[in-house]
Amino acid sequence: MKRYTLECGGISTQITEWGEPDQPVIFCLHGLGGTSLSFIELADALQQTYRIVSIDAPGHGKTEPFPDERDYQFARFSNWLNQLFDQIDIQDFYFLSHSWGSFIALFYQKEQPDRVLGSILIDGGYQSKRLRGTPLEQESAFYDTDFEESVSTWEEFRDVAVYGPKMRRSPLLDLAGKDFVRMQDGRYYWHARAKTARAILTAMYQDEILDFLDDVPGDNLVLLRATLPVSDEPFRQEAIAVWQEKTGGTVVSVPSTSHIMHWDDPAFVLQVIQEYWTNSLAVNEQHTNI
Repeated sequence: MKRYTLECGGISTQITEWGEPDQPVIFCLHGLGGTSLSFIELADALQQTYRIVSIDAPGHGKTEPFPDERDYQFARFSNWLNQLFDQIDIQDFYFLSHSWGSFIALFYQKEQPDRVLGSILIDGGYQSKRLRGTPLEQESAFYDTDFEESVSTWEEFRDVAVYGPKMRRSPLLDLAGKDFVRMQDGRYYWHARAKTARAILTAMYQDEILDFLDDVPGDNLVLLRATLPVSDEPFRQEAIAVWQEKTGGTVVSVPSTSHIMHWDDPAFVLQVIQEYWTNSLAVNEQHTNI
């Protein structure tokens, strides 16, 4: 694993990479409040086969926020990604995304279908704000509190902010958890700020997913959807039915997993990557050698 920073679009951007530069690329984009290490267990397992490139999105981790909050709008964010890809020599790639990152991934695939070899969405890209019906102000208010609270010790931060009750833990996830910390006056804060959350949510309400899903090619699109909490199943089922009708993409239900299923059951996610991406790589290599 190597970590480095570069300037892209006027902001200092932190990037984490695994694997060798001549391997097929998986580009990872985390959800709201994540960092490049959100994918650490998956990347660690895949680094012999792929070059994995994961970023701290603007306003997260060690990456500066966009000075202009309109840059979180999907079209402008996609243009920023193109600048980044040019700088780090990414031509075409597999897109692995979580939550908010999956909304960006879908918009990017609509705009640049030839660059995306395949897209796996980890419980994201289907939760329409219009279908959900929660006002922007109400959703933003949650982050005004959640991202600005603090605790006094790493142990408390780990147990309260990084891991939920009864979540599986591992040394690699502990390392990712330490990436989520912002220290201020001896207190442990979440690394992302409420202002960033509000800007991202504003973009998600403005760039409503239902308005462009029809234009997203679905032949190489796989949505891994959570099954917990059970209380959210009615909305999930409604939203996913609309998503599948509009995209024609594949939906895989992941048993006993929450919204952060790549932490709950990384082996299942790795199995899907093997089935949809790695196996086709092997077939293509065989054809090349014939």
